[in-house]
Amino acid sequence: MTAWLATNLVAAALLPPLVLILFLAVGLILHRRRPRLAMSLILLVTLALYALSTPWVGGLLQKSLEISGPVRATDLETAEAIVLLAGGSYYDATEYGGDTPNAISLERLRYAVRLHRASGLPILVTGGIPGGGNLAEGRILQQVLQDEYAIAPRWVEDAARTTWDNAQLSAPLLKQADVQRIALVTHAWHLRRAVPLFKLQGFDVVPAGTRFARSSLDSVFDLLPTPAGLRDSSFALHEWLGIVWYKLRSIFAEGTP
Repeated sequence: MTAWLATNLVAAALLPPLVLILFLAVGLILHRRRPRLAMSLILLVTLALYALSTPWVGGLLQKSLEISGPVRATDLETAEAIVLLAGGSYYDATEYGGDTPNAISLERLRYAVRLHRASGLPILVTGGIPGGGNLAEGRILQQVLQDEYAIAPRWVEDAARTTWDNAQLSAPLLKQADVQRIALVTHAWHLRRAVPLFKLQGFDVVPAGTRFARSSLDSVFDLLPTPAGLRDSSFALHEWLGIVWYKLRSIFAEGTP
């Protein structure tokens, strides 16, 4: 838990909005001693905040992460299982009487259900308790699938705290059932990081992404800053940072005797 917390604190400091706040604070501190440098930093923060908050830039950043289009029915014909990656929980939801999936997890779950009903493939759900709550995300997804969709996942992995863990901890369950080819369900912007991790475990992976980004300029509103635009940019930059970190982690692991 300590390593997970430290990693996420470092990531938060390197990503908007916190990194922008830190640069702004530096600019304000330097305002008297180095006014030109301070104003340059403040201007940079302002421009970055504006750009990253626009739906257009958020869409472009997320589009840069997409590695495939929507999955086709023919792609599922050779798959042997659907792997659903949890995306977080809504903790202690009073209206539900406890922990329940957050919006990201629900978007993935709904798409996994769609693919399951179209193909009949068994489902594996994976997710632990990375940031709090009383119930593992995998167990929460299992409960929602059973109670609201009348679908019982064949496998439940409930210890993973990261995407890296999702792949490592799901692999033994799938291999015990002789599964070699999986349809991996997650957000389209998450596939670039997730797919290679499952391939490292020896699986053939069919990317089954949901929520594909829109990067076209359709109206002036795409250039106006919005909370959703900043959220989309933050998600995308978090993914690129995670990809770099996992590449470094793999290099270090290979160098370990």
